[in-house]
Amino acid sequence: MVFPSSYNPLTLTQSRPLRYGVFFYLYVMQGIPSGFYLTALANYFTAEGVGPDVVGSFIAIIGLPWAFQFIWGPLIDRFQGSPMGRRKPWVVGSQLMTLLASAMLLLVKNPIAQISTLAWLFCLRSLFAAIQDASVDAMAITVIPAGERGRVNAFMRAGYLVGTGIGAAVFATILRRYGFHEAALAQMGFLLTGVLLTGFIREMPGDNLWPTFSRRSLPHRQLVSVKENQSPEPVPDFRWLFTELFRGLFTRRSLLLFGAILLAYTSNSLFIRAYNYHLINALGWQDTDVSVLTGTYGMLLATVVALAGGYLADRFGAQRLLILVLGCTVVYLLGFNIGSGFWVQHSVAQNGLVALYFLDPAVSAAAMPVLMSICRKGVEGSQFTTYMALVNLCDIGGTYLAGRALLFVNAPIIGFFAGAMVLIALVIAGLTIRYYRRIRPNDESVSLP
Repeated sequence: MVFPSSYNPLTLTQSRPLRYGVFFYLYVMQGIPSGFYLTALANYFTAEGVGPDVVGSFIAIIGLPWAFQFIWGPLIDRFQGSPMGRRKPWVVGSQLMTLLASAMLLLVKNPIAQISTLAWLFCLRSLFAAIQDASVDAMAITVIPAGERGRVNAFMRAGYLVGTGIGAAVFATILRRYGFHEAALAQMGFLLTGVLLTGFIREMPGDNLWPTFSRRSLPHRQLVSVKENQSPEPVPDFRWLFTELFRGLFTRRSLLLFGAILLAYTSNSLFIRAYNYHLINALGWQDTDVSVLTGTYGMLLATVVALAGGYLADRFGAQRLLILVLGCTVVYLLGFNIGSGFWVQHSVAQNGLVALYFLDPAVSAAAMPVLMSICRKGVEGSQFTTYMALVNLCDIGGTYLAGRALLFVNAPIIGFFAGAMVLIALVIAGLTIRYYRRIRPNDESVSLP
């Protein structure tokens, strides 16, 4: 194979394997802290007798910055002129700030006695993690060709799942054997590795690896235009960005499809937390057993499902796959919770927990390409990062709702309610896709293949 003289194997727009690898590990770096606080710490607090409502509030405080992540998309789209590339300065800068904010966790001496302080320190870390998430998503939608979206999104979700698996299994063990400070230091080590790896990646040919302060440091988009002897592209202002963003978000199609997807994600998170609590408090499992099982067999199954789902989404169509996955989720949640009397059998409970981690990657493999396809031209980065922000917020919101609900009802009832939510999502998504297929049969972004 002959490559052009400008070819660089560490440039995202020029290397398909690099795109798969980079977005995989970037999401691993995002998933590790989530596994740490959503699973390892949450299960640790549960085993130590902390009430489910307190654990739910702890998770909700950490998730506050994600509720405002829609702010970062337009900022990233507005300020994207840099010799380092359009998105890379945001990615690396937010990674560094996340690392520094994580260092403040070392101020906590007793996580149980200082759970409120710990929550707000994690909240500060989440502020920069939300910016990092938005910038990575903006980079993804910019450099991923349409024909690769299903598979690269699968690698992204698989990376997140691997990260949460590491965060759950590894940090649960470190918490019990060595203590909270050692777990916090280990997390910082993982994050520092991510910063160093990102530093050697280019988005486009000609991008600088590191910042430069010479007079030649023109905005990146202007550099590209000068090289091509074209006039510089106009930089969009905030009014235009926010106007187009809200137009994209509040079209009927966007509201219906994304609303259905949000219901599915919220229901999954709701039942996962309720089921973990039930295993520890009602069935007497050790918190480390739950976290390690989640981070090993659960993570491996989820990764396989995510990668296979990405291939199927590109091969057979993301919208068709979304309907199939939502239907399977309904059957699982309703059937498994109707048979909750069998959970006392260890093999049933264990297989049910592992199978539960099939749901998130399967939904993601179908949902992410669907969401990319309905993003409005010109604000694709902002719109998709807003979608992803709300998806991430669903993980937090489902955990919080589960913590409150467990004060009044048990896990099987919560699981049955979660199944009903997905059934509603299935009906909404199915009717929406059918309707737009009928009125726009030639529009690939809305029609079933």
